[in-house]
Amino acid sequence: MGVVAGVDSSTQSCKVELRSLDGELLGRGSAPHPPAFGPCSEQWPNDWWDAFEVAFGRATTAAGISAGDVVAMSFAAQCHGLVALADDDSVIRPAKLWNDTTSAPQLNRLRGQIGEQPWIEAVGSLPTAAFTLSKLAWLAEQEPAAFARLARICLPHDWLTRQMTGAHVTDRSEASGTGYYSSAHDRYLVEYLRVIDPDKAWANTLPTVLGPDEIAGTATTAVARRLGVRPDLLVGAGGGDQHAAALGLAVEPGDVVFSIGTSGVVYTVSPEPVFDPTGIVDGVADMAGGYLPLVSTLNAARVTDWIQQILGVDHSEMAQMALSAEPGRSPVLAAFFDGERKPNRPDATGLLGGLTTATTREDLARAAFEGVLFGLLRGQRSMNSAGVVTDGRVLITGGGSRSPAYRQILADLTGRAVTVADPTDADEATARGAAVQAAAIATGVPVTDIRRAWAPSTQAMAEPRPHTELTREWLFDRYLRTAEWDGLDDVARTAPSPTTALR
Repeated sequence: MGVVAGVDSSTQSCKVELRSLDGELLGRGSAPHPPAFGPCSEQWPNDWWDAFEVAFGRATTAAGISAGDVVAMSFAAQCHGLVALADDDSVIRPAKLWNDTTSAPQLNRLRGQIGEQPWIEAVGSLPTAAFTLSKLAWLAEQEPAAFARLARICLPHDWLTRQMTGAHVTDRSEASGTGYYSSAHDRYLVEYLRVIDPDKAWANTLPTVLGPDEIAGTATTAVARRLGVRPDLLVGAGGGDQHAAALGLAVEPGDVVFSIGTSGVVYTVSPEPVFDPTGIVDGVADMAGGYLPLVSTLNAARVTDWIQQILGVDHSEMAQMALSAEPGRSPVLAAFFDGERKPNRPDATGLLGGLTTATTREDLARAAFEGVLFGLLRGQRSMNSAGVVTDGRVLITGGGSRSPAYRQILADLTGRAVTVADPTDADEATARGAAVQAAAIATGVPVTDIRRAWAPSTQAMAEPRPHTELTREWLFDRYLRTAEWDGLDDVARTAPSPTTALR
Protein backbone atom coordinates (compact mmCIF):
# COMPACT_ATOMS: atom_id res chain seq x y z
CA MET A 1 0.00 0.00 0.00
CA GLY A 2 3.02 2.25 -0.07
CA VAL A 3 4.43 2.82 3.42
CA VAL A 4 7.54 4.88 4.19
CA ALA A 5 9.68 4.86 7.33
CA GLY A 6 11.40 7.81 8.96
CA VAL A 7 14.08 7.03 11.55
CA ASP A 8 15.37 9.34 14.29
CA SER A 9 18.49 7.88 15.90
CA SER A 10 19.22 10.42 18.62
CA THR A 11 21.63 10.43 21.54
CA GLN A 12 19.02 8.94 23.86
CA SER A 13 16.94 6.63 21.70
CA CYS A 14 15.80 5.44 18.29
CA LYS A 15 12.32 6.39 17.08
CA VAL A 16 10.62 5.14 13.93
CA GLU A 17 7.55 6.57 12.24
CA LEU A 18 5.62 4.78 9.53
CA ARG A 19 3.50 6.91 7.21
CA SER A 20 1.43 6.41 4.09
CA LEU A 21 2.49 8.16 0.90
CA ASP A 22 0.00 10.95 1.63
CA GLY A 23 1.54 11.60 5.05
CA GLU A 24 -0.90 9.80 7.32
CA LEU A 25 0.75 8.51 10.49
CA LEU A 26 0.30 4.73 10.70
CA GLY A 27 2.45 3.72 13.64
CA ARG A 28 5.40 4.57 15.85
CA GLY A 29 8.01 2.62 17.76
CA SER A 30 10.98 3.49 19.95
CA ALA A 31 13.84 1.89 21.89
CA PRO A 32 16.49 3.41 24.16
CA HIS A 33 20.20 3.89 23.54
CA PRO A 34 22.80 3.45 26.29
CA PRO A 35 23.19 6.72 28.24
CA ALA A 36 26.06 8.97 27.22
CA PHE A 37 27.20 12.15 28.96
CA GLY A 38 30.03 14.60 28.47
CA PRO A 39 32.84 15.33 28.70
CA CYS A 40 33.70 11.82 27.40
CA SER A 41 30.53 10.82 25.58
CA GLU A 42 30.70 7.63 23.52
CA GLN A 43 28.41 4.88 22.23
CA TRP A 44 28.93 1.71 20.22
CA PRO A 45 27.17 2.01 16.84
CA ASN A 46 25.92 -1.58 17.08
CA ASP A 47 23.73 -0.43 19.97
CA TRP A 48 22.07 2.06 17.58
CA TRP A 49 21.28 -0.76 15.16
CA ASP A 50 19.90 -2.99 17.90
CA ALA A 51 17.62 -0.17 19.06
CA PHE A 52 16.55 0.49 15.46
CA GLU A 53 15.55 -3.15 14.95
CA VAL A 54 13.41 -3.05 18.09
CA ALA A 55 11.87 0.33 17.25
CA PHE A 56 11.12 -0.71 13.66
CA GLY A 57 9.44 -3.90 14.85
CA ARG A 58 7.32 -1.98 17.34
CA ALA A 59 6.32 0.53 14.66
CA THR A 60 5.17 -2.17 12.21
CA THR A 61 3.22 -3.87 14.99
CA ALA A 62 1.56 -0.59 15.96
CA ALA A 63 0.71 0.09 12.30
CA GLY A 64 -0.64 -3.43 11.78
CA ILE A 65 1.54 -4.03 8.72
CA SER A 66 4.45 -6.26 7.76
CA ALA A 67 8.00 -5.03 7.22
CA GLY A 68 7.60 -5.94 3.55
CA ASP A 69 4.99 -3.19 3.12
CA VAL A 70 7.66 -0.50 3.60
CA VAL A 71 8.85 0.79 0.22
CA ALA A 72 11.30 3.52 1.31
CA MET A 73 13.21 4.57 4.40
CA SER A 74 15.47 7.42 5.50
CA PHE A 75 17.73 7.79 8.53
CA ALA A 76 18.23 10.98 10.50
CA ALA A 77 20.61 10.92 13.45
CA GLN A 78 22.63 12.89 15.94
CA CYS A 79 25.18 15.07 14.16
CA HIS A 80 28.98 15.26 14.17
CA GLY A 81 29.81 11.92 15.83
CA LEU A 82 32.79 9.99 14.52
CA VAL A 83 32.29 6.37 13.50
CA ALA A 84 35.72 5.01 12.52
CA LEU A 85 35.68 1.92 10.28
CA ALA A 86 38.52 -0.45 9.40
CA ASP A 87 39.08 -1.99 5.96
CA ASP A 88 36.71 -4.87 6.77
CA ASP A 89 33.97 -2.39 7.83
CA SER A 90 34.34 -3.28 11.49
CA VAL A 91 33.92 -0.41 13.96
CA ILE A 92 37.36 0.35 15.38
CA ARG A 93 36.24 1.97 18.64
CA PRO A 94 33.12 3.50 20.23
CA ALA A 95 31.79 6.52 18.37
CA LYS A 96 32.72 9.85 19.90
CA LEU A 97 29.48 11.84 20.05
CA TRP A 98 28.61 15.48 19.47
CA ASN A 99 28.64 16.23 23.22
CA ASP A 100 32.10 14.71 23.75
CA THR A 101 34.38 17.67 24.52
CA THR A 102 37.63 15.75 25.10
CA SER A 103 38.96 16.91 21.72
CA ALA A 104 38.93 20.58 22.79
CA PRO A 105 42.77 20.80 22.94
CA GLN A 106 43.07 19.37 19.41
CA LEU A 107 40.34 21.73 18.18
CA ASN A 108 42.18 24.75 19.60
CA ARG A 109 45.36 23.73 17.81
CA LEU A 110 43.46 23.25 14.54
CA ARG A 111 42.01 26.74 14.90
CA GLY A 112 45.52 28.11 15.15
CA GLN A 113 46.76 26.07 12.18
CA ILE A 114 43.82 26.68 9.84
CA GLY A 115 42.86 30.15 11.08
CA GLU A 116 39.45 31.07 12.44
CA GLN A 117 38.32 33.51 9.75
CA PRO A 118 39.53 31.33 6.82
CA TRP A 119 37.69 28.39 8.40
CA ILE A 120 34.42 30.35 8.72
CA GLU A 121 34.72 31.64 5.14
CA ALA A 122 35.34 28.11 3.85
CA VAL A 123 32.71 26.04 5.68
CA GLY A 124 30.27 28.63 7.07
CA SER A 125 31.02 27.68 10.69
CA LEU A 126 33.75 28.03 13.27
CA PRO A 127 34.00 24.44 14.47
CA THR A 128 33.94 23.51 18.14
CA ALA A 129 34.95 20.26 19.81
CA ALA A 130 31.59 18.86 18.66
CA PHE A 131 32.71 18.83 15.01
CA THR A 132 34.09 15.66 13.45
CA LEU A 133 37.44 17.11 12.42
CA SER A 134 38.50 17.67 16.03
CA LYS A 135 37.58 14.08 16.88
CA LEU A 136 39.76 12.80 14.05
CA ALA A 137 42.62 14.90 15.40
CA TRP A 138 42.01 13.42 18.86
CA LEU A 139 42.06 9.90 17.45
CA ALA A 140 45.35 10.52 15.63
CA GLU A 141 46.98 11.91 18.76
CA GLN A 142 45.49 9.79 21.54
CA GLU A 143 44.98 6.42 19.81
CA PRO A 144 47.51 6.20 16.96
CA ALA A 145 47.04 2.44 16.50
CA ALA A 146 43.31 2.91 15.97
CA PHE A 147 43.97 5.87 13.66
CA ALA A 148 46.32 3.75 11.56
CA ARG A 149 43.46 1.30 10.94
CA LEU A 150 41.03 4.04 9.84
CA ALA A 151 39.81 3.22 6.33
CA ARG A 152 36.38 4.89 6.21
CA ILE A 153 34.84 7.81 8.08
CA CYS A 154 31.13 7.73 8.86
CA LEU A 155 28.80 10.01 10.75
CA PRO A 156 26.06 8.26 12.77
CA HIS A 157 23.41 8.43 10.05
CA ASP A 158 25.97 7.45 7.38
CA TRP A 159 26.74 4.27 9.30
CA LEU A 160 23.07 3.33 9.63
CA THR A 161 22.55 3.91 5.90
CA ARG A 162 25.61 1.76 5.18
CA GLN A 163 24.22 -1.02 7.36
CA MET A 164 21.09 -1.08 5.20
CA THR A 165 22.64 -0.60 1.76
CA GLY A 166 26.38 -1.21 1.92
CA ALA A 167 26.87 2.26 0.39
CA HIS A 168 29.41 4.74 1.75
CA VAL A 169 27.40 7.95 1.43
CA THR A 170 26.31 11.02 3.38
CA ASP A 171 24.30 14.15 2.67
CA ARG A 172 24.92 17.91 2.57
CA SER A 173 23.42 18.58 5.99
CA GLU A 174 25.70 16.17 7.83
CA ALA A 175 28.79 16.79 5.70
CA SER A 176 28.53 20.52 6.46
CA GLY A 177 28.91 19.79 10.19
CA THR A 178 32.23 17.98 9.91
CA GLY A 179 34.49 21.03 9.61
CA TYR A 180 35.98 19.81 6.33
CA TYR A 181 33.17 20.26 3.79
CA SER A 182 31.99 23.41 2.01
CA SER A 183 28.26 23.19 1.31
CA ALA A 184 28.37 26.49 -0.59
CA HIS A 185 30.85 24.99 -3.07
CA ASP A 186 29.83 21.32 -2.66
CA ARG A 187 33.31 19.96 -2.03
CA TYR A 188 35.41 18.38 0.68
CA LEU A 189 38.31 20.42 2.05
CA VAL A 190 40.82 17.60 2.15
CA GLU A 191 43.56 20.13 2.87
CA TYR A 192 42.10 20.53 6.38
CA LEU A 193 42.35 16.81 6.99
CA ARG A 194 45.96 16.89 5.84
CA VAL A 195 46.69 19.21 8.77
CA ILE A 196 46.09 16.16 10.95
CA ASP A 197 48.10 13.74 8.79
CA PRO A 198 49.63 14.89 5.50
CA ASP A 199 50.29 11.32 4.33
CA LYS A 200 46.92 9.63 4.82
CA ALA A 201 44.83 8.97 1.69
CA TRP A 202 41.94 11.01 3.06
CA ALA A 203 39.90 11.12 -0.15
CA ASN A 204 39.45 7.35 0.07
CA THR A 205 38.00 7.55 3.58
CA LEU A 206 35.21 10.04 2.81
CA PRO A 207 31.61 9.19 1.89
CA THR A 208 30.01 10.47 -1.32
CA VAL A 209 27.78 13.48 -0.67
CA LEU A 210 24.23 13.04 -2.01
CA GLY A 211 21.53 15.61 -2.70
CA PRO A 212 18.18 15.58 -0.86
CA ASP A 213 16.30 13.72 -3.60
CA GLU A 214 18.98 11.13 -4.36
CA ILE A 215 18.76 7.44 -3.46
CA ALA A 216 21.55 5.96 -1.36
CA GLY A 217 20.74 2.38 -2.36
CA THR A 218 18.45 -0.52 -1.58
CA ALA A 219 18.16 -2.93 1.36
CA THR A 220 20.67 -5.46 0.11
CA THR A 221 22.71 -6.30 3.21
CA ALA A 222 22.46 -9.31 5.51
CA VAL A 223 21.45 -7.21 8.50
CA ALA A 224 18.72 -5.56 6.41
CA ARG A 225 17.34 -9.03 5.67
CA ARG A 226 16.88 -9.58 9.41
CA LEU A 227 14.28 -6.83 9.40
CA GLY A 228 12.13 -8.72 6.92
CA VAL A 229 12.06 -5.79 4.48
CA ARG A 230 11.86 -6.19 0.73
CA PRO A 231 15.23 -6.16 -1.11
CA ASP A 232 14.12 -3.31 -3.39
CA LEU A 233 13.29 -1.03 -0.45
CA LEU A 234 14.75 2.40 -1.29
CA VAL A 235 16.98 4.17 1.24
CA GLY A 236 17.39 7.95 1.11
CA ALA A 237 20.45 10.08 1.70
CA GLY A 238 19.30 10.82 5.25
CA GLY A 239 20.49 13.78 7.30
CA GLY A 240 21.12 15.37 10.66
CA ASP A 241 18.51 15.41 13.40
CA GLN A 242 17.76 19.14 13.48
CA HIS A 243 17.87 19.29 9.68
CA ALA A 244 15.25 16.55 9.48
CA ALA A 245 13.15 18.32 12.12
CA ALA A 246 13.13 21.46 9.98
CA LEU A 247 11.88 19.34 7.09
CA GLY A 248 9.23 17.71 9.24
CA LEU A 249 7.99 21.04 10.58
CA ALA A 250 7.94 22.60 7.09
CA VAL A 251 10.02 25.55 8.34
CA GLU A 252 10.03 28.52 5.97
CA PRO A 253 12.51 31.43 5.75
CA GLY A 254 11.78 33.89 8.56
CA ASP A 255 10.45 31.24 10.95
CA VAL A 256 12.59 30.66 14.04
CA VAL A 257 12.55 27.31 15.84
CA PHE A 258 13.61 26.74 19.44
CA SER A 259 14.35 23.03 19.92
CA ILE A 260 14.72 22.01 23.56
CA GLY A 261 15.91 18.48 24.16
CA THR A 262 19.22 16.98 25.30
CA SER A 263 20.79 19.96 23.58
CA GLY A 264 19.21 23.28 22.75
CA VAL A 265 19.08 24.53 19.17
CA VAL A 266 17.72 27.70 17.61
CA TYR A 267 17.49 27.68 13.82
CA THR A 268 15.76 28.80 10.66
CA VAL A 269 16.14 28.05 6.95
CA SER A 270 17.74 30.18 4.27
CA PRO A 271 17.97 29.88 0.49
CA GLU A 272 21.48 31.39 0.65
CA PRO A 273 24.59 30.33 2.59
CA VAL A 274 25.22 32.15 5.87
CA PHE A 275 28.65 33.19 7.15
CA ASP A 276 28.89 34.62 10.68
CA PRO A 277 32.29 36.29 11.21
CA THR A 278 31.95 35.89 14.99
CA GLY A 279 31.75 32.11 14.63
CA ILE A 280 28.64 31.74 16.80
CA VAL A 281 26.25 30.78 13.99
CA ASP A 282 26.80 27.48 12.18
CA GLY A 283 25.96 28.09 8.52
CA VAL A 284 25.24 24.45 7.70
CA ALA A 285 23.19 23.01 4.84
CA ASP A 286 19.64 21.74 5.22
CA MET A 287 17.94 18.61 3.81
CA ALA A 288 16.07 20.42 1.04
CA GLY A 289 18.88 21.92 -1.02
CA GLY A 290 19.20 25.13 1.00
CA TYR A 291 20.80 26.13 4.30
CA LEU A 292 20.01 25.86 8.00
CA PRO A 293 21.71 28.62 10.04
CA LEU A 294 21.66 27.47 13.65
CA VAL A 295 23.16 27.91 17.07
CA SER A 296 23.37 24.85 19.30
CA THR A 297 23.95 24.74 23.05
CA LEU A 298 25.01 21.72 25.07
CA ASN A 299 22.74 22.53 28.00
CA ALA A 300 18.99 22.47 27.67
CA ALA A 301 16.32 20.21 29.22
CA ARG A 302 18.86 18.52 31.47
CA VAL A 303 19.30 21.85 33.24
CA THR A 304 15.64 22.16 34.19
CA ASP A 305 15.53 18.43 35.00
CA TRP A 306 18.46 18.88 37.40
CA ILE A 307 16.91 21.86 39.19
CA GLN A 308 13.64 19.91 39.34
CA GLN A 309 15.42 17.05 41.13
CA ILE A 310 17.07 19.49 43.54
CA LEU A 311 13.67 21.00 44.34
CA GLY A 312 12.06 17.57 44.68
CA VAL A 313 9.12 18.23 42.37
CA ASP A 314 7.70 16.73 39.18
CA HIS A 315 7.52 18.36 35.73
CA SER A 316 4.09 19.87 36.31
CA GLU A 317 5.00 21.33 39.71
CA MET A 318 8.27 22.70 38.34
CA ALA A 319 6.42 24.56 35.58
CA GLN A 320 3.81 25.93 37.98
CA MET A 321 6.53 27.15 40.35
CA ALA A 322 8.43 28.91 37.57
CA LEU A 323 5.31 30.60 36.22
CA SER A 324 4.30 31.82 39.68
CA ALA A 325 7.66 33.53 40.26
CA GLU A 326 7.82 37.27 39.68
CA PRO A 327 9.91 38.06 36.58
CA GLY A 328 13.01 40.08 37.37
CA ARG A 329 13.34 38.83 40.94
CA SER A 330 14.79 35.43 40.05
CA PRO A 331 18.52 34.69 40.21
CA VAL A 332 20.41 34.52 36.92
CA LEU A 333 21.66 31.14 35.70
CA ALA A 334 24.47 30.79 33.18
CA ALA A 335 23.62 27.17 32.38
CA PHE A 336 27.03 25.91 31.28
CA PHE A 337 26.67 22.75 33.39
CA ASP A 338 28.50 20.35 31.06
CA GLY A 339 30.74 22.88 29.32
CA GLU A 340 29.34 24.75 26.35
CA ARG A 341 29.74 24.84 22.57
CA LYS A 342 28.20 28.23 21.74
CA PRO A 343 29.93 30.17 23.16
CA ASN A 344 32.87 27.76 22.91
CA ARG A 345 33.62 26.92 26.56
CA PRO A 346 34.20 23.17 26.79
CA ASP A 347 35.53 23.39 30.35
CA ALA A 348 32.95 25.82 31.73
CA THR A 349 30.61 25.09 34.62
CA GLY A 350 27.30 26.66 35.58
CA LEU A 351 27.01 29.90 37.52
CA LEU A 352 24.04 31.07 39.59
CA GLY A 353 24.15 34.77 40.44
CA GLY A 354 21.94 37.29 42.22
CA LEU A 355 20.97 35.12 45.19
CA THR A 356 19.54 36.86 48.26
CA THR A 357 17.82 35.72 51.45
CA ALA A 358 14.54 36.61 49.70
CA THR A 359 15.16 34.09 46.89
CA THR A 360 12.43 31.47 46.84
CA ARG A 361 12.12 27.96 45.42
CA GLU A 362 9.87 29.45 42.74
CA ASP A 363 12.60 31.92 41.80
CA LEU A 364 15.09 29.07 41.37
CA ALA A 365 12.64 27.22 39.14
CA ARG A 366 12.18 30.25 36.91
CA ALA A 367 15.95 30.85 36.78
CA ALA A 368 16.42 27.36 35.33
CA PHE A 369 14.01 27.95 32.44
CA GLU A 370 15.37 31.44 31.79
CA GLY A 371 18.97 30.19 31.81
CA VAL A 372 18.24 27.71 29.01
CA LEU A 373 16.15 30.13 26.96
CA PHE A 374 18.51 33.09 27.27
CA GLY A 375 21.31 30.93 25.88
CA LEU A 376 19.17 30.26 22.81
CA LEU A 377 17.96 33.86 22.52
CA ARG A 378 21.60 34.89 22.50
CA GLY A 379 22.00 32.56 19.52
CA GLN A 380 19.01 34.08 17.74
CA ARG A 381 20.51 37.55 18.13
CA SER A 382 23.75 36.30 16.63
CA MET A 383 21.78 34.95 13.66
CA ASN A 384 20.13 38.35 13.21
CA SER A 385 23.53 40.08 13.36
CA ALA A 386 24.73 37.75 10.59
CA GLY A 387 21.88 38.95 8.38
CA VAL A 388 19.43 36.11 9.04
CA VAL A 389 15.80 37.24 9.26
CA THR A 390 13.67 35.68 12.02
CA ASP A 391 10.50 37.76 11.90
CA GLY A 392 8.12 34.89 11.05
CA ARG A 393 6.61 32.28 13.32
CA VAL A 394 8.22 31.37 16.65
CA LEU A 395 8.01 27.58 17.00
CA ILE A 396 9.06 25.45 19.94
CA THR A 397 9.80 21.75 19.58
CA GLY A 398 11.56 18.92 21.38
CA GLY A 399 10.69 17.54 24.79
CA GLY A 400 10.75 21.03 26.28
CA SER A 401 7.85 22.09 24.07
CA ARG A 402 5.52 20.09 26.32
CA SER A 403 6.34 22.33 29.29
CA PRO A 404 3.97 25.30 29.74
CA ALA A 405 6.83 27.11 31.47
CA TYR A 406 9.18 26.86 28.48
CA ARG A 407 6.38 27.99 26.17
CA GLN A 408 5.18 30.92 28.28
CA ILE A 409 8.59 32.23 29.33
CA LEU A 410 9.78 32.07 25.70
CA ALA A 411 6.73 34.12 24.68
CA ASP A 412 7.44 36.61 27.47
CA LEU A 413 11.12 36.98 26.57
CA THR A 414 10.52 37.37 22.83
CA GLY A 415 7.32 39.40 23.03
CA ARG A 416 5.82 37.09 20.39
CA ALA A 417 3.31 34.26 20.28
CA VAL A 418 4.88 30.82 20.60
CA THR A 419 3.55 28.17 18.24
CA VAL A 420 3.57 24.38 18.59
CA ALA A 421 2.94 21.86 15.84
CA ASP A 422 0.02 19.53 16.40
CA PRO A 423 1.50 16.90 18.76
CA THR A 424 -0.64 14.12 17.32
CA ASP A 425 0.87 14.76 13.89
CA ALA A 426 4.37 16.17 14.45
CA ASP A 427 5.42 15.28 17.99
CA GLU A 428 8.48 13.57 16.56
CA ALA A 429 9.57 16.17 14.00
CA THR A 430 12.90 14.50 13.20
CA ALA A 431 11.39 11.11 12.33
CA ARG A 432 8.66 12.91 10.39
CA GLY A 433 11.28 14.82 8.37
CA ALA A 434 13.10 11.60 7.54
CA ALA A 435 9.76 10.17 6.37
CA VAL A 436 9.28 13.23 4.14
CA GLN A 437 12.55 12.40 2.39
CA ALA A 438 11.60 8.72 2.12
CA ALA A 439 8.30 9.69 0.48
CA ALA A 440 10.16 11.89 -2.00
CA ILE A 441 12.39 9.07 -3.23
CA ALA A 442 9.46 6.63 -3.24
CA THR A 443 7.31 8.85 -5.44
CA GLY A 444 9.88 10.82 -7.42
CA VAL A 445 8.30 14.06 -6.17
CA PRO A 446 10.84 16.70 -5.01
CA VAL A 447 11.38 16.76 -1.27
CA THR A 448 10.39 20.44 -1.19
CA ASP A 449 6.96 19.57 -2.60
CA ILE A 450 6.42 16.74 -0.10
CA ARG A 451 7.48 19.08 2.72
CA ARG A 452 4.81 21.58 1.69
CA ALA A 453 2.11 18.95 1.20
CA TRP A 454 2.83 17.32 4.58
CA ALA A 455 3.13 20.58 6.58
CA PRO A 456 1.72 19.90 10.05
CA SER A 457 -0.98 22.10 11.52
CA THR A 458 0.19 24.52 14.21
CA GLN A 459 -1.41 26.57 16.96
CA ALA A 460 -0.28 29.37 19.25
CA MET A 461 0.17 27.90 22.73
CA ALA A 462 1.46 30.97 24.58
CA GLU A 463 0.94 34.71 24.15
CA PRO A 464 3.38 37.20 25.67
CA ARG A 465 2.33 38.70 28.96
CA PRO A 466 2.80 42.45 29.50
CA HIS A 467 6.45 43.43 29.39
CA THR A 468 8.22 46.51 28.19
CA GLU A 469 11.02 46.24 25.65
CA LEU A 470 13.21 48.03 28.20
CA THR A 471 12.58 45.26 30.72
CA ARG A 472 13.32 42.49 28.24
CA GLU A 473 16.59 44.18 27.34
CA TRP A 474 17.44 44.57 31.01
CA LEU A 475 16.80 40.90 31.71
CA PHE A 476 18.90 39.87 28.71
CA ASP A 477 21.74 42.23 29.66
CA ARG A 478 21.70 40.84 33.20
CA TYR A 479 22.01 37.33 31.77
CA LEU A 480 24.92 38.32 29.51
CA ARG A 481 26.83 39.82 32.42
CA THR A 482 26.50 36.58 34.33
CA ALA A 483 27.32 34.42 31.30
CA GLU A 484 30.49 36.45 30.78
CA TRP A 485 31.50 35.88 34.42
CA ASP A 486 30.81 39.52 35.30
CA GLY A 487 29.16 40.85 38.45
CA LEU A 488 25.59 42.01 38.82
CA ASP A 489 26.19 44.96 41.15
CA ASP A 490 26.50 47.55 38.39
CA VAL A 491 23.39 46.22 36.67
CA ALA A 492 21.40 46.30 39.89
CA ARG A 493 22.37 49.93 40.54
CA THR A 494 21.48 51.20 37.06
CA ALA A 495 18.56 48.99 35.98
CA PRO A 496 14.91 50.05 36.01
CA SER A 497 12.83 48.45 38.73
CA PRO A 498 11.73 45.10 37.27
CA THR A 499 8.66 44.94 39.51
CA THR A 500 7.47 48.26 38.15
CA ALA A 501 8.29 47.57 34.49
CA LEU A 502 6.72 44.13 34.39
CA ARG A 503 3.31 45.15 35.73
